[in-house]
Amino acid sequence: MAQAEQTLQEVLGAFDFGAPVVGAIRYGCGHINDTFVVHTQPEDRCCRRFILQRMSAAAFKRPDQLMDNIIGVTEYLGKQIIARGGDRSREAMEVIRPKNGQDYYTDSQGGAWRLYPFVEETVCHQAADTPELFAASGRAFGRFQQLLKDYPADTLYETIPHFHDTEDRLAKFKAAVEADKLGRAKDCQSEIDFVLAREKDCSVALDAMRAGKLPLRVTHNDTKLNNVLMDERTGEGVCIIDLDTVMPGLVLYDFGDSIRFGANHCAEDETDLSKVSLDVDLFAAYTKAFLEGTGGSLTNAEIEYLPWGAKLMTLECGIRFLTDYLVGDEYFHIAREKHNLDRCRTQFKLVADMEARWAELEAIVNQYRK
Repeated sequence: MAQAEQTLQEVLGAFDFGAPVVGAIRYGCGHINDTFVVHTQPEDRCCRRFILQRMSAAAFKRPDQLMDNIIGVTEYLGKQIIARGGDRSREAMEVIRPKNGQDYYTDSQGGAWRLYPFVEETVCHQAADTPELFAASGRAFGRFQQLLKDYPADTLYETIPHFHDTEDRLAKFKAAVEADKLGRAKDCQSEIDFVLAREKDCSVALDAMRAGKLPLRVTHNDTKLNNVLMDERTGEGVCIIDLDTVMPGLVLYDFGDSIRFGANHCAEDETDLSKVSLDVDLFAAYTKAFLEGTGGSLTNAEIEYLPWGAKLMTLECGIRFLTDYLVGDEYFHIAREKHNLDRCRTQFKLVADMEARWAELEAIVNQYRK
């Protein structure tokens, strides 16, 4: 038996599935963790499924801290959902501890594994084909904020330090420009100038937080559509998944990353920049739904800063792509020469489009804030 198969069998034996395991196969489209769907066959009912994951040792150095965050948040969500008469088994992830009672299982090779029940009769979409689908994700992420509004965010670990610290991203970018170790700065001077012209913008949200205007909250930090399980029948968001990046942060991070990812119709690496623009109708649909989901739990300042969330998350992403290009494409996988440069240009075009339509974005937020 191959080592990988031996390890998988070891891990399956470490959990109590409540019924015989009849199969375990790779599952999903994730690129970070190793994910399997486990099939069991209870005697008195149909097959029951589970999601088994080996956490990426490369991405997450402290699985203990990662799981402490996830267990704390999911157990809190569960209590909130039950108190409101919801279905805890469908509306929040639930960690199933291994037989040894620990938060996760460490295999004989040092790998860290966790187990969740499979949320049946849901679907995971990779792209928002309709405004209604995008809005449904907005309601789900807004509700995630509403349910966690009283959770003590400062008790969470930073699983990825400085993840949305735009000032830190800017500092790393400047260092990469200064070093220019591959002589690539000459190929992207206009992009470098674009960032430097917006240097003060990188401190807008953090300054507001330091001044006490924006409260620290539990943030998901990866609010793509495919991190919401949608009900197969109603099309509404049922459960927020992929909580690896749950950390203390600002609500505008989650809102802004959703807009960056979903409120446009171009690929992240589109080379024809004439195709790249912000879809204001999608921005409006998401904003309305997100604020509905939050149920009045946000402060006036948080709502006011939502357009800044969209701009800053897009600018930050572009800075990361440009920095990676300058240092030699060390972080993001590339499929062609100057791939990261193309990616950064797409993000910067979106930023420029947001700036050109800033009054519209503010008007939309004001329209739905009540």
